[in-house]
Amino acid sequence: MNRIKVTLVEKQKTSRWLAEQIGKSENTISRWCSNKSQPSIAQLQEIAKCLDVDVRILITPTKVE
Repeated sequence: MNRIKVTLVEKQKTSRWLAEQIGKSENTISRWCSNKSQPSIAQLQEIAKCLDVDVRILITPTKVE
């Protein structure tokens, strides 16, 4: 699971903006935002750079300590 959609809202950015920034289709971004598919680690790093966040912000933790 990822937090791309939440992070876009927090940063007041649209999925269209992200698609343009990283050269992906809006459909691809939509699938990522709805967690129907997942971006690669490299793509997550690129998204994090565009949104100026740590890549760990984009990933839902699997274990809470």
